[in-house]
Amino acid sequence: MASGIALSTAGITVNYAFETTAGTRPEVDYVEIPDIQSIPDFDPPPNNIDVTTLAELEWMQYIGGLKDTGGSISFGALNTNLFQEKWAEMVDDYETAKAAGLQMWIMILIPDLDKAFYFAGEPAGLGLAAAAVNAALTCNGNITPTRVAGYAAKGTVKP
Repeated sequence: MASGIALSTAGITVNYAFETTAGTRPEVDYVEIPDIQSIPDFDPPPNNIDVTTLAELEWMQYIGGLKDTGGSISFGALNTNLFQEKWAEMVDDYETAKAAGLQMWIMILIPDLDKAFYFAGEPAGLGLAAAAVNAALTCNGNITPTRVAGYAAKGTVKP
Protein backbone atom coordinates (compact mmCIF):
# COMPACT_ATOMS: atom_id res chain seq x y z
CA MET A 1 0.00 0.00 0.00
CA ALA A 2 1.34 3.43 -0.90
CA SER A 3 1.83 6.08 1.75
CA GLY A 4 2.48 9.79 1.68
CA ILE A 5 5.89 11.36 1.94
CA ALA A 6 7.05 11.70 5.54
CA LEU A 7 7.54 15.30 6.64
CA SER A 8 9.92 17.12 8.95
CA THR A 9 9.13 19.74 11.56
CA ALA A 10 11.64 22.08 9.88
CA GLY A 11 10.06 25.35 8.80
CA ILE A 12 6.89 25.15 10.94
CA THR A 13 5.71 28.59 12.05
CA VAL A 14 3.15 29.76 14.59
CA ASN A 15 1.20 32.82 13.48
CA TYR A 16 -1.67 34.92 14.77
CA ALA A 17 -4.32 37.23 13.33
CA PHE A 18 -7.44 38.95 14.59
CA GLU A 19 -10.94 38.73 13.25
CA THR A 20 -12.16 41.71 11.27
CA THR A 21 -15.71 40.31 11.41
CA ALA A 22 -16.75 38.70 14.69
CA GLY A 23 -17.01 34.93 14.40
CA THR A 24 -15.12 34.71 11.10
CA ARG A 25 -11.61 33.21 11.10
CA PRO A 26 -9.14 35.50 9.31
CA GLU A 27 -7.63 34.25 6.07
CA VAL A 28 -4.97 36.94 5.58
CA ASP A 29 -2.44 39.07 7.43
CA TYR A 30 -1.22 36.53 9.98
CA VAL A 31 1.87 37.61 11.93
CA GLU A 32 4.61 35.10 12.74
CA ILE A 33 5.56 34.64 16.39
CA PRO A 34 9.38 34.38 16.30
CA ASP A 35 11.67 31.93 18.10
CA ILE A 36 9.10 29.18 18.77
CA GLN A 37 10.78 25.86 19.56
CA SER A 38 7.86 23.56 20.40
CA ILE A 39 4.14 23.25 19.81
CA PRO A 40 1.76 21.55 22.28
CA ASP A 41 -0.25 18.44 21.49
CA PHE A 42 -3.59 19.12 19.79
CA ASP A 43 -4.59 15.50 19.41
CA PRO A 44 -6.46 14.58 22.62
CA PRO A 45 -8.68 11.51 22.60
CA PRO A 46 -12.37 12.15 23.09
CA ASN A 47 -13.75 11.68 26.58
CA ASN A 48 -15.76 8.52 27.12
CA ILE A 49 -19.40 8.74 28.13
CA ASP A 50 -20.64 5.75 30.07
CA VAL A 51 -23.90 4.41 28.57
CA THR A 52 -23.85 1.04 30.34
CA THR A 53 -27.27 -0.22 31.35
CA LEU A 54 -28.07 -2.14 34.49
CA ALA A 55 -28.77 -5.19 32.32
CA GLU A 56 -25.07 -5.44 31.28
CA LEU A 57 -23.29 -8.29 33.11
CA GLU A 58 -19.70 -8.08 31.85
CA TRP A 59 -18.61 -5.03 29.83
CA MET A 60 -19.06 -1.31 30.24
CA GLN A 61 -20.51 0.46 27.19
CA TYR A 62 -19.33 3.90 26.00
CA ILE A 63 -19.86 6.49 23.33
CA GLY A 64 -17.36 9.17 22.35
CA GLY A 65 -17.65 12.53 24.04
CA LEU A 66 -15.92 15.86 23.69
CA LYS A 67 -12.19 16.39 23.18
CA ASP A 68 -10.41 18.44 25.84
CA THR A 69 -7.27 20.51 25.31
CA GLY A 70 -6.87 20.64 29.09
CA GLY A 71 -7.09 24.41 29.31
CA SER A 72 -4.09 26.67 28.73
CA ILE A 73 -1.45 25.28 26.38
CA SER A 74 2.24 26.20 26.21
CA PHE A 75 4.37 27.04 23.20
CA GLY A 76 8.06 26.63 24.05
CA ALA A 77 10.26 29.49 22.81
CA LEU A 78 13.71 30.98 23.05
CA ASN A 79 13.48 33.80 25.59
CA THR A 80 14.86 36.50 23.30
CA ASN A 81 14.19 40.23 23.29
CA LEU A 82 12.45 39.79 19.92
CA PHE A 83 10.16 37.02 21.24
CA GLN A 84 9.28 39.07 24.34
CA GLU A 85 8.55 42.16 22.21
CA LYS A 86 6.35 40.32 19.69
CA TRP A 87 4.51 38.33 22.39
CA ALA A 88 3.76 41.54 24.33
CA GLU A 89 2.45 43.19 21.13
CA MET A 90 0.20 40.18 20.53
CA VAL A 91 -1.18 40.30 24.09
CA ASP A 92 -1.80 44.07 23.83
CA ASP A 93 -3.48 43.70 20.43
CA TYR A 94 -5.58 40.85 21.83
CA GLU A 95 -6.92 43.11 24.61
CA THR A 96 -7.92 45.71 22.00
CA ALA A 97 -9.60 43.08 19.80
CA LYS A 98 -11.38 41.52 22.77
CA ALA A 99 -12.83 44.91 23.74
CA ALA A 100 -14.23 45.13 20.20
CA GLY A 101 -15.74 41.61 20.41
CA LEU A 102 -13.15 40.04 18.10
CA GLN A 103 -11.13 36.86 18.65
CA MET A 104 -7.47 36.09 18.05
CA TRP A 105 -6.71 33.09 15.83
CA ILE A 106 -3.55 31.00 15.77
CA MET A 107 -2.45 29.38 12.51
CA ILE A 108 0.15 26.63 12.74
CA LEU A 109 1.70 26.54 9.29
CA ILE A 110 3.45 23.33 8.24
CA PRO A 111 5.27 24.00 4.95
CA ASP A 112 4.63 20.72 3.11
CA LEU A 113 1.04 20.14 4.21
CA ASP A 114 -1.77 21.44 2.04
CA LYS A 115 -3.67 22.83 5.03
CA ALA A 116 -2.84 24.72 8.23
CA PHE A 117 -4.14 24.04 11.75
CA TYR A 118 -6.26 26.74 13.42
CA PHE A 119 -7.61 27.62 16.83
CA ALA A 120 -8.88 30.77 18.53
CA GLY A 121 -7.49 31.65 21.93
CA GLU A 122 -6.59 34.05 24.69
CA PRO A 123 -2.86 34.71 25.20
CA ALA A 124 -1.36 35.28 28.64
CA GLY A 125 1.54 37.54 29.54
CA LEU A 126 4.97 35.97 29.89
CA GLY A 127 6.53 34.74 33.09
CA LEU A 128 10.04 33.44 33.76
CA ALA A 129 10.62 29.75 33.06
CA ALA A 130 13.17 27.59 34.83
CA ALA A 131 16.82 27.98 33.82
CA ALA A 132 19.83 25.69 34.13
CA VAL A 133 23.60 25.90 33.71
CA ASN A 134 24.87 25.68 30.12
CA ALA A 135 21.45 25.75 28.49
CA ALA A 136 19.44 27.98 26.20
CA LEU A 137 17.24 30.50 28.02
CA THR A 138 13.71 29.47 27.15
CA CYS A 139 10.18 30.39 28.19
CA ASN A 140 6.59 29.35 27.59
CA GLY A 141 4.03 31.39 25.73
CA ASN A 142 0.63 30.31 27.06
CA ILE A 143 -2.65 30.50 25.19
CA THR A 144 -6.04 29.28 26.36
CA PRO A 145 -7.95 27.82 23.40
CA THR A 146 -11.49 29.15 23.08
CA ARG A 147 -12.35 27.35 19.84
CA VAL A 148 -10.49 24.66 17.90
CA ALA A 149 -11.23 24.73 14.18
CA GLY A 150 -8.67 22.13 13.06
CA TYR A 151 -7.25 21.91 9.56
CA ALA A 152 -8.37 24.34 6.84
CA ALA A 153 -6.92 26.15 3.84
CA LYS A 154 -3.68 28.01 4.56
CA GLY A 155 -3.93 31.70 5.33
CA THR A 156 -1.34 34.25 4.29
CA VAL A 157 1.40 35.62 6.52
CA LYS A 158 2.52 39.26 6.46
CA PRO A 159 6.06 39.59 5.08
